[in-house]
Amino acid sequence: MEEEKKPQLPQESDVEASIEGPLDEKAPAPQGGQPPFPEGGVRAWSVAIGCAGVLFSTFGYVNAFGVFQEYYQTHQLIHETPSTISWIGSLQTFFLFGGSLVGGPLFDRFGAKVIWPAATAYIFAVMMTSLCTEFYQFLLAQGILGGISMGMTMAPAMAATGQYFNKKRGAAMGLAVAGSSLGGIVWPIALGKMLNNPNLTFGWSIRIAGFIMLALIAPACAAIRARLPPRNGTFFLPEAFTNVQFLGVVGSTAMMMLGLFLPFFYLPTFAVEKGMSNELASYIIAILNAASFFGRVIPGVLGDKLGRYNAFSAAALSSGVLLICMQWLNSNASIIVFSALYGFCSGAIVSGMSVVLAQVPKDPREIGTYMGMGMATVSIAALVGPPIDGAFQTHYHGFHQVATFSGVMVLAGGVSILLTKTTTEKGLFGKV
Repeated sequence: MEEEKKPQLPQESDVEASIEGPLDEKAPAPQGGQPPFPEGGVRAWSVAIGCAGVLFSTFGYVNAFGVFQEYYQTHQLIHETPSTISWIGSLQTFFLFGGSLVGGPLFDRFGAKVIWPAATAYIFAVMMTSLCTEFYQFLLAQGILGGISMGMTMAPAMAATGQYFNKKRGAAMGLAVAGSSLGGIVWPIALGKMLNNPNLTFGWSIRIAGFIMLALIAPACAAIRARLPPRNGTFFLPEAFTNVQFLGVVGSTAMMMLGLFLPFFYLPTFAVEKGMSNELASYIIAILNAASFFGRVIPGVLGDKLGRYNAFSAAALSSGVLLICMQWLNSNASIIVFSALYGFCSGAIVSGMSVVLAQVPKDPREIGTYMGMGMATVSIAALVGPPIDGAFQTHYHGFHQVATFSGVMVLAGGVSILLTKTTTEKGLFGKV
C-alpha cells in the first residue's frame, strides 16, 4: 500500500507562519482544511493585546458602574430607588452580552472590519451620556446604546483571539479579558476623583473618560485581525441549541450571572452603610478589579494545564461561598479583604466563560457565532440580576437575604458546569 500523503497547508500559511511564529505541531488542526493554530507569534499576541485594549475601554467601564450607582443615588437621580437606577447598569451589561449575538456572527462572516462602526458608536454613546440629566436619558445613552455598541465591539475582538490559540487559549483569553480588570481598576479611581472634583462638572468628567477611550480603542481595533477566511452559510447557527454541551455551558453560566454582579453594583453602597467613608468606598471597586486582573490571568493558565472546566467550576464554587459570607462583613478591613478575594475568584468566571464557550465549536470559524449566541442567552440573567438585588435590598433594608440568594445561584452554576463536563469526550474526571 502506498503511504498516505499528508494534506498540505495552503501556500499563504507559510508566509503567515513566518510572521506569527512556528506552528505548534501537537496542536490539532481545525476542521474545514484550515491550518493549525499558530499558538503564538507577533500577530497572535498583538490580537490578544488589542482585545485587552478593547475590553479595558468597554467591559472595564461596566465594571466601574458601582461608582455611577452611588453617584446617581446622591445627585441626578436622587429621587429614584436603587433598584431603578441599577437598571441602567443591568441594561448595559445585558446589551454588552446581547450585542455579541450580532457582533460574533458579523465577525465570522465579514472579518475584523466590523469592529470599527461599533467602536465609533460606543464613543458616541459615552459622549451622549455626558449630556444626560434624566433617568430615561441615562437609560438610552449609557444603558442601551452603550451596551449594544460595547457588545458589537467586544465580540469580534474575543472571537479573533480564539482563532489564533487552542492549547494556549486559556492563557490568551485570560490576558485579553484581564484588560477589563485593568479598566475596572483605573475607571473607578479616575471617575471617583473626577466626579468628586468641585472644579469638574459631571459632563466634563464623562467627556474626559470618552477621549481617553478614543485614544486607546483606536490602536486596539487596528491590531485585531481575522486569521481565517470568512464562514459561509447561515448568519446564525441554530443547531448549537441542539448541542448538549453548549446548552450546559450556557445554562450554568446564566445561573452564575444571576448572582455574580452583586458586589460590582452594590459593594460601595454596602460599605457606606457599614460605616466606611465615601472616599474609601469609591476605591472598593478598584480593589475588587485589581484582584480580578490576577483572577483572569492565573486561572486561565492553570486551566490550560489542569482543565478549563475544572478551573471554571472552582471559580464559581469559591465565588458562591464568598457571596454567602458577605452578609457578615462589619469592618473596613473585612470589606477590603472580601473585595480582593471576590475579585480574584469572580474574575476567573468571566474569563472561564469565554474560554469554555470558545472550545465548544469544532470549526474555529464558528467561534464568533457560538460565543455570540451563548453570551446573548446569558445576558438575560445579567439583565435581571442587579434589579433583583436592588429589590431585595429595598424590601429587606439590608443585604442578608440578597447575599444568600446570589451565593446560592453562583454555587448552583458551579455544580452545573461539573455536570456539563460529563457531556464532553473525556467525561467528569478528564482534563478538558
